[in-house]
Amino acid sequence: MVRNSFISIISQKENKENRGSVEFQVLSFTTKIRRLTSHLKLHKTDYSSERGLRKILGKRQRVLAYLSKKNRVRYQELQDLISQLNIRETKTR
Repeated sequence: MVRNSFISIISQKENKENRGSVEFQVLSFTTKIRRLTSHLKLHKTDYSSERGLRKILGKRQRVLAYLSKKNRVRYQELQDLISQLNIRETKTR
């Protein structure tokens, strides 16, 4: 699977100094989102987990919007990661 191999490559590259980078944050939020999504498929009435999922989705969206506004070149480089993780494009103002 392409996604898992790409995630492991990024995780191996990252060390304690780079955990605050946008790439690592997007990757971390995406793994949490996938884990919560699979949990919610089993437990359909777990509304507190659903709320947590929505909060993490919003955080990831805000991080990507921040990067697209502040550093357009770096955001374009991140597009490869975004497409491999199957993240939908967000609407920016």
